Amino acid sequence: MEKLKTPGLLLDIERVRRNAERMSEIALRNGVRLRPHVKTHKCVEIAKIQTAGHSGAITVSTLAEARAFAKNGFNDITYAVPIERGKFDQATEIVQSGVKLNLLTDDAETVKALNEAAGKAGVRFDVFLKVDCGTHRVGVEPQTAEAIEIPRLISDSKNLHFAGILTHAGHSYDVRTKEDILAVARHERDVMVGLADRLRSQSIEVPTVSVGSTPTMSLIDDLNGVDEIRPGNYIFCDNFQATLGSCSFEDTALTVLTAVIHKDATRRRLVVDAGAIALSKDRGPVGLDPSCGYGRVLDLEGNETGMRVTSLSQEHGEIEAGNADIFERLRVGDRLRILANHSCLTAAQFSHYNVLENGSIVNKWEIFSGW
Repeated sequence: MEKLKTPGLLLDIERVRRNAERMSEIALRNGVRLRPHVKTHKCVEIAKIQTAGHSGAITVSTLAEARAFAKNGFNDITYAVPIERGKFDQATEIVQSGVKLNLLTDDAETVKALNEAAGKAGVRFDVFLKVDCGTHRVGVEPQTAEAIEIPRLISDSKNLHFAGILTHAGHSYDVRTKEDILAVARHERDVMVGLADRLRSQSIEVPTVSVGSTPTMSLIDDLNGVDEIRPGNYIFCDNFQATLGSCSFEDTALTVLTAVIHKDATRRRLVVDAGAIALSKDRGPVGLDPSCGYGRVLDLEGNETGMRVTSLSQEHGEIEAGNADIFERLRVGDRLRILANHSCLTAAQFSHYNVLENGSIVNKWEIFSGW
């Protein structure tokens, strides 16, 4: 690994496969469809691992991702960000290419405009209602009149098909214990099953109830009434997930390879060439670990050093060594690995993964970026 360009991504493919198998088993055990969120990695090879033994359906966060994966054989895609009129043309082109593209909305005026645009283009869109189950980012409140009115409007639209209801329990990242995660997971399920029952009582067909975040799906005990789950981060995990308890540190599959570019023996401080662009400035699980910094520092074999990345500028990462024994052995030019706080944001900064298997680099996989 001394010859690899730094900073660069190291992907432990054995851990990726184990993580994929674990979530696959959860889906199969609960009798739900697995539609993994590929924004975590934006990589065709990894998506194929995730969807093996399943339908091949995926979730994306950008229409650029949708186009890239469609070109590589994925033809059932959910674009999991509320659609707005500036993206109607892009969505139309994807549908016209033969891809089943599911959209979502929480806005009645957008439904009307989308129906009109679809009619002019001669296409039909599948549209989910985005539901807020507690994150309070986007989505309709499940007990409001809108939660009935918008699905009815979609169902009555000539050029739209009501695909169902969809939510994401993003607030599961804000809790402190596994018991808290499980409570959020149960609430996510119950809110959605309750809304589906309410819609059906109003003679509105609900084809799909779609839920899922990595924390909630990792710990959920029962998914009765749910049709589909959409976790994403589980395939890599990261410092946040492991600290939260959604996974163990032995499950974390993605690290950043970095080089020491400065050693300050007086202050027992290191500077590496992985800065904010390489690691992102995600604050991490500060509520659970106030000293988490911007990532855990591992040695070249992936072992914990006890050090953390404490400060970031654009291309510099500063590490306070404290009493870490490894500090004395390190020299400028030596390599370290950093387990970043948020693997999704970190992976998005790079062009490819260096695939690691049995201690050797065996492949290089492309990352598709853009919007």
